[in-house]
Amino acid sequence: MSQAVKAPKEPIRKPKVESYDLSHSDETLHLATDLAKFIKENKLTTNVQGKEFVNVEGWQYAGSRLGIVPVVEHVINVSNDQEIKYQAKVILFDLKSGQTVGAGFAVCSNKEQGKKFYQEFAIMSMAQTRAIGKAYRNILAWIIRAAGYEPTPAEEMDYGGNTPTVAETQAPTPAPQAAPAAPVAMKAVPAEPVAATESSAPAYASASQKEEIIRLLNHPVVTRAEKTKMLLNINRLDEERATQAIAKLKKAIDDRENGQTAAAA
Repeated sequence: MSQAVKAPKEPIRKPKVESYDLSHSDETLHLATDLAKFIKENKLTTNVQGKEFVNVEGWQYAGSRLGIVPVVEHVINVSNDQEIKYQAKVILFDLKSGQTVGAGFAVCSNKEQGKKFYQEFAIMSMAQTRAIGKAYRNILAWIIRAAGYEPTPAEEMDYGGNTPTVAETQAPTPAPQAAPAAPVAMKAVPAEPVAATESSAPAYASASQKEEIIRLLNHPVVTRAEKTKMLLNINRLDEERATQAIAKLKKAIDDRENGQTAAAA
């Protein structure tokens, strides 16, 4: 009896995940094409005087395709009695090499056009957002230009959306009426909101805590998925959660090292 010949099974092909290398210009040109499509489909631009400027989400997408993630190193309150102002520094961390590949500084103030009535947390948040865009711009500007957009993050631009709102234009109107009645009381009003805002500002993880987390994440027993997840959330950690994360990482590393040693024995 003749036996049917079974056709050899085709090897299972794993889906290809595209990644790009910043040092290879031909690869990054392919990224520019992909980036242009992504930005257009998700409407991640702001039009300023007829030119399209990419929002920070577009810059983050370009960075993520290269394995480069932003880490907020510090946010400093440089406010005074007349102004709410924050300065931020962001570094770019390359997941492949484990090295810092760029940095960006930025400030934000309620003295800027359109930000007169911004709360303190919003000023602090915008400083960080701008620093992220600036850091990416320093190394990826030519890719954004190749994608057909202006190589300046939209958050750095003064555009129509920053013009005074109706509330701002109407705010001075009641002031002359209230001034004669209780001028002393009006001077005392700003004191309470400032104190409340300062007390409610979260104590974010320090730069030294973030550096320790990054150092631990570079240990060989930590998986790439774990490293990526932690780095994407590192800027949301406060001091207490950062301390807990460091303790958990150290314990996980010790447990895995001891497990590998026991298996080898």
